[in-house]
Amino acid sequence: MTIPFTKMHGLGNDFVVIDATQRSFALTSTLIRKMSDRRFGIGFDQLLLLEPPQEEGVDFHYRIFNSDGSEVGQCGNGARCAGKLIVDSKLVQKSIITLSTKERQLTVEVKESGLVSVNMGLPKFSPKDIPFNAPQEQLAYPLELEHQTYFIGVVNLGNPHMVLVVDDVSQVPVKSLGPKLESHPRFPEKVNVGFMQILDKAHIRLRVYERGAGETLACGSGACAAMAIGHRQNLLNEHVEVQLNGGKLNVEWKGGNEPLWMSGPAETVFKGEWLGE
Repeated sequence: MTIPFTKMHGLGNDFVVIDATQRSFALTSTLIRKMSDRRFGIGFDQLLLLEPPQEEGVDFHYRIFNSDGSEVGQCGNGARCAGKLIVDSKLVQKSIITLSTKERQLTVEVKESGLVSVNMGLPKFSPKDIPFNAPQEQLAYPLELEHQTYFIGVVNLGNPHMVLVVDDVSQVPVKSLGPKLESHPRFPEKVNVGFMQILDKAHIRLRVYERGAGETLACGSGACAAMAIGHRQNLLNEHVEVQLNGGKLNVEWKGGNEPLWMSGPAETVFKGEWLGE
């Protein structure tokens, strides 16, 4: 099966984007894992499948698959890349696009400067919306792990996130601690784990261990989650610059029922065809 694809990235968080708007593709979890292999395949953090709209008022639907083949409901960097591909490929004759995922609708604006902005919608903090096992909603929750207590914030931005404030992200053992927190039993659907260092109220550093993908160079929804939790706890302003290992994102949220916006770059690396099984 020949599958045309575009390799893209947002601050090093890399994707294979497949245009399935005119032709459908049978993508199994086994095939996705083969394609994601960085030695024997193409290599990517997530695969994005662009499809025709499934509801009125939406330009396109897109599905998001982690490198392990699991499907998720949101990807902020992926939304920017999908929007740029749509505009660059002239699939529509406009620069503001409405996308749907299995979780929510997003508005994506591709600007002449090259930056792409995404309306990520409303953050959800109720434990049942994460989902997270807790009797009631709190600004921070104690989480027990291996005889240690971590105080975390939780939020859903189309996928579940927990955020832990740390003194220095460069000293956090993300590769060993990340998977333990990701699969903590209080998160029945697992969770994306963000480690946030607050430099000041307008600047943070962030590392994210993504559910089903491991640590990535950048995580757009993780940047939004960190900003939302920090702003809600009065630790951060309404506009925050997020420094990730792959580069910088800007996140804006006024709180309450206002939507959260994220802006950053999206780049095309190359185009190709998958010729494997």
